[in-house]
Amino acid sequence: MKDHYAFPHFNYWDSNSIRAEIAAAEELKLPVILAWAQKHSAEISMEDALGLGKFFGAKAKVPVILHLDHGFTPELVKKGVDDGFTSVMIDASDKDFDTNVAITKDIAEYAHARGVVEAEIGHVGTNSTKDDSKYTEVDAAKEFAEKAGVDSLAVSIGTSHGIYQTGTPKLNFKRLSELRAAMKIPLVLHGGSSSGDQDLQKAAELGITKVNIYTDLAMASLHATQKQKFAMEPDMAAAQKKAIKDLCEHYYHVFETDKYQYRV
Repeated sequence: MKDHYAFPHFNYWDSNSIRAEIAAAEELKLPVILAWAQKHSAEISMEDALGLGKFFGAKAKVPVILHLDHGFTPELVKKGVDDGFTSVMIDASDKDFDTNVAITKDIAEYAHARGVVEAEIGHVGTNSTKDDSKYTEVDAAKEFAEKAGVDSLAVSIGTSHGIYQTGTPKLNFKRLSELRAAMKIPLVLHGGSSSGDQDLQKAAELGITKVNIYTDLAMASLHATQKQKFAMEPDMAAAQKKAIKDLCEHYYHVFETDKYQYRV
């Protein structure tokens, strides 16, 4: 698709990461999507994450979207809607098709009066164990979107969550093109970290609208602490923040988000 671009979606896990992600958006004068995922509950609760998002989002010089990412529990997703997330994702992709539709439709009906709903069909697996990813089928995706009433759809074309053990994944661009041709709503790519800049840029060109990034940011923060010894903890935190900020700016450029015409 000519002149197509995608927006990066950055997960945050503490005040340092969210400040770094907002700083990158402010540097480029672009909106930012900040996300907390249910799987991060052990590190930071939804209430604390939302508190950080509202506090730093209100101070930001750019528009901030607060997204609840991969909510597996309908009750938690509904609470996230009520408490102030701008958009939410219900993830019932591990269920059978009809159950996924029913759960997602319930959330969509609940949330549409208050925000935007994302869902997933196919299954973006994880590299922490065996790869259990499943490509999204075109007819199933179209039927799912129509029945569930979602505003965007996460599709599986070969990426996985977590750290890739052997190089970059092989993305199925033919399937992506087929999905884009068949679908009217925005398509989302999960597991964007370390999927290769050229492949991610091509995915954006072919119709992906949002790309989720988490693992690369967390690893950039970790590597920043390993490169040198620090006299004091604030010095280490500053190095972590810079590493996250620089990588966020990098992904804005990879996805060619600067083609967005409404710069702040």
